[in-house]
Amino acid sequence: MTTTQSTEVPTKAALPPATSTAVRVQNAVIKYGFIFVTVALFAYFALSEGSFRESATLLDTLRYVSVAAILGLGVTLTMAVGGMDMSVGAVAGLGVSVAAQTMVVFNQVGTVAIIAVLAAGALAGLLNALLIVVLKIPDMLATLGTMFVIQGSKLILVDGQSITPGMTMSDGSTAPGRFTEGFLRIDRGAVFGIPVSVLIFGALTVVAWVFLARTRWGRVLYAIGANPEASRLAGIRVGAYRALAYVLSGVLASVGGLILASRIGQGDVSAGTSQLLEAVAVALVGTSVLGRGRPNVWGTALGAVLIGIITTGLTIKGLPYYTQDVVEGAVLILALVFSFTLSKRRTA
Repeated sequence: MTTTQSTEVPTKAALPPATSTAVRVQNAVIKYGFIFVTVALFAYFALSEGSFRESATLLDTLRYVSVAAILGLGVTLTMAVGGMDMSVGAVAGLGVSVAAQTMVVFNQVGTVAIIAVLAAGALAGLLNALLIVVLKIPDMLATLGTMFVIQGSKLILVDGQSITPGMTMSDGSTAPGRFTEGFLRIDRGAVFGIPVSVLIFGALTVVAWVFLARTRWGRVLYAIGANPEASRLAGIRVGAYRALAYVLSGVLASVGGLILASRIGQGDVSAGTSQLLEAVAVALVGTSVLGRGRPNVWGTALGAVLIGIITTGLTIKGLPYYTQDVVEGAVLILALVFSFTLSKRRTA
């Protein structure tokens, strides 16, 4: 009896292909590229302009971007649920008008003005929530509508004119109040040399990070943004959480309005108009930080710092203001490339 030997040659277990250098470089660019850009720009301006290295300049840079950063945190919350709040600039401007109306026209103290401004922001957020959650209007369209309504209402509230201490009112009388010293400290004051507005920016960034990254509510917001239908089937009250995101965004925008009001010291009817684009920009830039490809708080804060570095550096170099818009737009496009184009190639 003969036996036959198998002619099959045992094959080696398939080994995962070694990651190529090009792939490793691409992954590193996606994850750390935007941080590198920020550090490189900071180093360039610091080495080429001596005044840029001064601590006063750096603090003024953070103070300058604090409003856009805080508004950007609100946009980040709404992006987490798959939406976008386009009304944050208008809400901030409304806060300026409400603060001026409360203190200058109604002669109230700063504490009353702060409460009134925060309440106005919460109401604006509730209006957005009503339109989006109850009436089922798409987020961007609803908040754009809210933006126009608030901008018009703000002008009606102040009869189309900026509110300044000692102004002549429509009935011929003189405005009895003024911005209180305590209120003006919101932006003009400092604690241990650090501007109060920068401290507010830092504190709100930490709170927002803890909320989004370290609490159940934050994880639910991200889950809704990723798949609202699956979240609903899992028993999550999707509408309530989306409403919460927009109310919080309105409150954060009103905090930005408080800082703006303290900064300009009057009820400027144009206040907040330019803040929307910067707020959206820093939130979108933030999605590219560490290659996450999703809205995140630290990314938004870094995006605000980057915008501040660019604006301050170009200003010190004497470049016209319109070139700053071009550079900021280019940075935003670069961030979107990091977030979407390169990251999709990595996952493909």
